[in-house]
Amino acid sequence: MGKPLTKTQIITKIADDNGLTKKQAKSVIASIVALAYKSAKDGFTIPGLGKLVVVSRKARTGRNPRTGEQIKIKAKKVLKFRIAKAAKDAILPAK
Repeated sequence: MGKPLTKTQIITKIADDNGLTKKQAKSVIASIVALAYKSAKDGFTIPGLGKLVVVSRKARTGRNPRTGEQIKIKAKKVLKFRIAKAAKDAILPAK
């Protein structure tokens, strides 16, 4: 398994594939990220990749791993990224 791409490598690849300068590619990525942050509470979808959603978790009982003591975990909102079926099919081998 290889190393994940760095931010610079991603910018370079996008610039080369689309005939953009690295500065333009960096600007496009920054715009997508800013848009995702702004609209995440309503759900932000990148077609073919997945959807960024806010999910509410219920309050629950957990355990302190050190002492084994039961503790109450408060309800909270968390951010999740749901992978699109097309991405799963492209990355994971068919059974």
